[in-house]
Amino acid sequence: MWQLFQFPLCPFSRKTRLALSEKGVGYDLEHAYPWDAGDDFYALNPAGRTPVLHDPAKRLTLIDSQAICEYFEETVDKTPLILGNALQRAEIRRLVALFDQNFFADVTHPLMHEKMKKRLVLRTSPDSGTLRSAMRLAHEHLEYIDWLVGNRRWLAGAQLSLADFAAAAQISVADYLGGIDWTGHEEAHGWYRVIKSRPSFRPLLTEKMEGLPPPRHYADVNS
Repeated sequence: MWQLFQFPLCPFSRKTRLALSEKGVGYDLEHAYPWDAGDDFYALNPAGRTPVLHDPAKRLTLIDSQAICEYFEETVDKTPLILGNALQRAEIRRLVALFDQNFFADVTHPLMHEKMKKRLVLRTSPDSGTLRSAMRLAHEHLEYIDWLVGNRRWLAGAQLSLADFAAAAQISVADYLGGIDWTGHEEAHGWYRVIKSRPSFRPLLTEKMEGLPPPRHYADVNS
């Protein structure tokens, strides 16, 4: 049985969990906080980053959310998430990289540092300027999602893909931390509500970060 080492507000673990659930891959959750992980976790991944997927019986270890997703895309036929012709697959990968890299750097990481790490680890107050900047950049990213869903059925095209789950994983963490304002983003909000309503998403909505409760609207699939 696979073991997925992660923590509740890791957006890359969330992306991995969504993909695994959509593809019907079973796994057990193992909590691993990069700032307080044990030797067993660092033995699996000396870089100390989540997610890590490990099968003790088979002595297999997969590291990095995209590597994990690509592995199961190649080995599990059910529910392809990087699909279509070469050009369509390239567009999916482009958008996955955009959300994994740009959205994370602009929005998710600053919010995690200011609202999660400073509160739970550093015991200091968040910087209001950094929070305002993250929310401003979130607005710009949501504008792009508005455009995508206004011109396509899903983010990367006519079919649901890994791009949708990569984006939703980042947004869900930002939303948990109170960093998403949907005002003026009806197209993006409608798309997110659809993703949020999927069975694969439900476990994310019930899981909470100890010492850091989400806003009241967070678990409401209609919000």
